[in-house]
Amino acid sequence: MSLLTVYPEHEPETILVQTSNPEEIAATLRDLNVRFERWVLPVPVAPDATAEEILEAYRPYLDTLIGENGAGTADVIKLHPDHPNAAALRAKFLEEHTHTEDEVRFFVSGEGNFLIHENGRVYDAHCTATDLISVPANAKHWFEAGEKPDFTVLRIFTETAGWVPYFTGDDISHRFPAV
Repeated sequence: MSLLTVYPEHEPETILVQTSNPEEIAATLRDLNVRFERWVLPVPVAPDATAEEILEAYRPYLDTLIGENGAGTADVIKLHPDHPNAAALRAKFLEEHTHTEDEVRFFVSGEGNFLIHENGRVYDAHCTATDLISVPANAKHWFEAGEKPDFTVLRIFTETAGWVPYFTGDDISHRFPAV
């Protein structure tokens, strides 16, 4: 179940907003220029599907997203608890950072949290399978998938270098555990 929780940036114990209503999540995040959608897709993929098989199954949807965003590439990231580099990959995503392009993600399976730090608040968007989220360029954020990450996500890029973070140096991500 998708969930949005909003906090003041200096009070991780104070919840200002919490909702699992997809329309309310989308409306709240829209104020930050964050796109959030729940998709109903008739594209079943096997849990052991390869990245190539997932990309092919979602090609019509990817082509639409790529066209909307002027993006150039798409890939698949699969992170499961038994992945040999799960802890190192998780740590890389956990630090607050920005990008020079929108961060567009579609959850094929599993779940994870995009935490966005804007306007004196932290917006914790818990995303699950069939959620699309697009965090705009230069928005401060981090991604948390838990100590045993388990997700398969389509990623859309405009830059050919792929995922390039610009770390802010702020330790805020350590003060806000994901819901």
